[in-house]
Amino acid sequence: MSTEPDVVLAIDIGDAKFAAGVMTMKGELLDRDDVDIDHGKKADVLFDSLTEIVQAQLERARTHHNARPVAVGVGCVGPAQPDVVAVSPATVGAWRDFPLRSKLAAVTGLPVYGDLGAKALALAEGWLGAAQGRDSFVAIVVSTTIEGGIVLNGQLLDGATGNAGHIGHVVVEPNGRRCTCGSRGCLEAEASGPAIAAITGRSPSEPTYEIMQRTGRLVGRAVASVCNLLDVDVAVVGGPIALGFGATFFNSAQETLDEHAKLSFSRGARVIPARLGDRGPLIGAGAVGLRGLRRAARAV
Repeated sequence: MSTEPDVVLAIDIGDAKFAAGVMTMKGELLDRDDVDIDHGKKADVLFDSLTEIVQAQLERARTHHNARPVAVGVGCVGPAQPDVVAVSPATVGAWRDFPLRSKLAAVTGLPVYGDLGAKALALAEGWLGAAQGRDSFVAIVVSTTIEGGIVLNGQLLDGATGNAGHIGHVVVEPNGRRCTCGSRGCLEAEASGPAIAAITGRSPSEPTYEIMQRTGRLVGRAVASVCNLLDVDVAVVGGPIALGFGATFFNSAQETLDEHAKLSFSRGARVIPARLGDRGPLIGAGAVGLRGLRRAARAV
């Protein structure tokens, strides 16, 4: 019998990077690597760049960490089919109905389990982060896109097609900017990185005080809708926009949430920063892998 500890290969398909890492069964990230997404490349070329870091992490797991990879967990920007059988990430234009699961299974020889990146983050923050010990909360990623994951009564919501949680398409500015989804005034069309750049003419990495406040207010408005609808009292918010804007963003989001969450059960709901930082997406992907392994074991 092997004495090597089991580990999960975690993969995050993000807004600007592919990342891969080795995670223990207790959520410790032992190793990681990433590569920029070259948006000018074709689908298979992009997958080849992902394959390079995946194979490097598998090798390091075995030779450097003396561990045995037993599954692959994936967190991916949406939209995506369940278990990332096919993905069409909004930030990876070359991937349309891309068969990510089968390709990763062929490369790794391991079972592959996947979910949306924000849903993966919800698993991570509920397991080891800011929502630890909570049965109901929403996790939100504010970045190039805006996505969410909702946990109710201890269960991560999937929805009819696995895409539950797309808070970025809650309308926060009626008759606002046109969104990529075809609607107007969606949170993503008003508060994502590209939206901020289009509105202000400057990079979201160099925001004004007013844009940090406005972004927080819009997120707070969307969070209030979720809290009022689903009886959720905590929103854990991550992503480079939210965390980069810091206290100004979170104070504005909380003030707006307080203004609009007035029901007896939603009054007092809070917006708090994600705790796991840049480890969150990979730990979340690893958590998706662990969940997949548990479900497979129960099905036997």
